[in-house]
Amino acid sequence: MQIRDALIMGREYLNLHNIQSAHLDAQVLLSKVTGLDRTGLLLQGEVVLTAEQQQAYRSLLDRRAWGEPVAYLTGSKEFMGLDFLVTPAVLIPRPDTELLVETALEHLKKADRSNPLAVDVGTGSGAIAISLAHLVPELQAWAIDLSAEALEIAKQNARLHRVEDRIHFMQGNLLKPLPLELKGKISVITANLPYIPSGDIPGLMTDVKDFEPHLALDGGLDGLDLYRLLLPDAYNFLQPGGLLLMEIGPGQGEPARNILPSHLWHSQIKLDLAHRERLVVACRGGLSQEAGNRILNVEVVEQKL
Repeated sequence: MQIRDALIMGREYLNLHNIQSAHLDAQVLLSKVTGLDRTGLLLQGEVVLTAEQQQAYRSLLDRRAWGEPVAYLTGSKEFMGLDFLVTPAVLIPRPDTELLVETALEHLKKADRSNPLAVDVGTGSGAIAISLAHLVPELQAWAIDLSAEALEIAKQNARLHRVEDRIHFMQGNLLKPLPLELKGKISVITANLPYIPSGDIPGLMTDVKDFEPHLALDGGLDGLDLYRLLLPDAYNFLQPGGLLLMEIGPGQGEPARNILPSHLWHSQIKLDLAHRERLVVACRGGLSQEAGNRILNVEVVEQKL
């Protein structure tokens, strides 16, 4: 079977199983088998696959047809222009989360500190913390996760991108593992915690609910349980004017803002490229209202009032 024919077969097979991204998935999976990028597949369409390659490709197609995510099949996912190793032990990094990283970057680069400190809670694959460390060379970061398996993947990714000497990996719940001497010193806390309401889990797409770690999805009755638990420690560890960035789902913006005590936090909602609520930007108090709003106005381009 030639590469050209394999791509057609793969696309048609996935279409039969109602895989919406059938064409792209067939290309990505064949790239995994052959070692060719997507351009290479097109340029070398007449190359004949070996029997081993055909068998491996069919196996990957079968697994994808049953809903297994492409990122788990290939073992990697691009995020912020970097490739990250992923396994079923970690949530797959998504483009929507790049908004959180970009917002953290804006704040870190403008912060009046020569050695800014950041914390990524619920780090999973480490995509957020590693992206920040890669893009802010002077940054020191702490990456925390409850899962030992997830932390092992994150450590591998840190070594892959050569930032392991500037990221401190810690196992534990939320911010509990952080050293007490960091209180009042953190510039940014990033939190992409589970925010899907428990009742919505059964309605998720098969590749999410059946394959990605449940621990990284379920946020309780309204999806905000873990954020409620995070807030007291986040306030204590942030410096005045520091930011807590909480990724949320559409419709959770105002409920998330409502759990932030208004006398302690200044907050705004940030929208993603599809104009959906995606991020709550919370500025720790201890500043004047004017100063807090100034930080948010700089960082928040689009907001829901």
